[in-house]
Amino acid sequence: MDLFEKIKNNMGPLGKHANEAHGYFTFPKLEGSIASKMTFRNKEVITWSINNYLGLSNHPEIRKADEEASKNWGLGTPMGSRMMSGDTKYHEELEKNLSNFVQKEDTILLNFGYQGIMSAIDALVDRKDVIVYDSESHACILDGVRLHMGKRYQFQHNDIKSLEKQLERSVSIIKETGGAILVITEGVFGMAGDLGKLKEICDLKKKYPFRLMVDDAHGIGTMGENGRGTGEHFGVQDEIDLYFGTFAKSFSSIGAFISAEKDVISFLRYNIRSQIFAKSLPMPIVIGAIKRLEMIEKNPSFKSRLWEITNLLQNGLKESGFNLGKTESCVTPVFLEGGVGEATNLTVDLRENYGIFCSIVTYPVVPKGVIMLRLIPTAVHTEDDVEKTIDAFSKVKEKLFSGAYISDKIAKH
Repeated sequence: MDLFEKIKNNMGPLGKHANEAHGYFTFPKLEGSIASKMTFRNKEVITWSINNYLGLSNHPEIRKADEEASKNWGLGTPMGSRMMSGDTKYHEELEKNLSNFVQKEDTILLNFGYQGIMSAIDALVDRKDVIVYDSESHACILDGVRLHMGKRYQFQHNDIKSLEKQLERSVSIIKETGGAILVITEGVFGMAGDLGKLKEICDLKKKYPFRLMVDDAHGIGTMGENGRGTGEHFGVQDEIDLYFGTFAKSFSSIGAFISAEKDVISFLRYNIRSQIFAKSLPMPIVIGAIKRLEMIEKNPSFKSRLWEITNLLQNGLKESGFNLGKTESCVTPVFLEGGVGEATNLTVDLRENYGIFCSIVTYPVVPKGVIMLRLIPTAVHTEDDVEKTIDAFSKVKEKLFSGAYISDKIAKH
């Protein structure tokens, strides 16, 4: 069969709906400055789908720092990979500042979080080693694990007994191979908002020989007394061996980093292919991240305000009878019952008639018959935004239960 013919006949579980969904349910265009209210198809909507947790995207000091860095350096500086010609004192300053913030010896910057953590997993383990990972890990972890040439075992989500079973299995293997064990989980699971059981996992280190990598993309800036992440929240930051954070959420930018022992970071600098063979992170991104980290450290009010809005939203939804699952973070999933057709009709109603824009998640991401509406509160949302959203959700829930949205097809919009 011709490759392109094969693709055309199987567009994938999401791609098969592209004709009906594109531009509205998938690849929608939110326009205007990043804020709690933006424009969607020429209408103002309250936006709950952007990871601008601390509201830094349009903070005047951030915008000024970004503007000046772009003016002074442009996006081309530095040219080349960091190993060959793209290192600067600013990159090193940011790495030092991040190390101090997350309380690790050293840090390596990554151009992209998804690409970076995949490549780090690939660099850290060889065919003698075993990877044990949470079943609900982010796609970037799953793809990194797939690169591994050795054994890999999945433990049931946040199930410590399942993890221990896989660790026992792994120990018997490394006795034969002479390899090592890497356990991977997340601090905050970005879809359902529950937290990884970091304390319980760290306790297992007393019994099993493994190193722990934590993807804390949604935790840094939002969790812990000082915003250092989920490890700080649980009091186990020093027991996390490889700490991954991103600039794409609380930092409202792009790029990422991994922090660990100095020798481990040195190893990654000389072995992580996605950075060795890629252009260095542009100067405006680096200088902007330095400024963002400074503001996060000096202004705890950003995180405090984020949690005020989060608690107001989540408590209000619960009081109105909504199921938020097991979220313990700012990520706010709302679970309803219904098919894909009902989900799309409900979403159109929310956007067109109530001015509420949030992400819609259906099968195959969640089980059949489940609709998940995912809200991301931020420090720049208002009490009025919360009140209007809860009211709108209550009204569409009544319509859903009454059968108003029943359909076998994706809604027209």
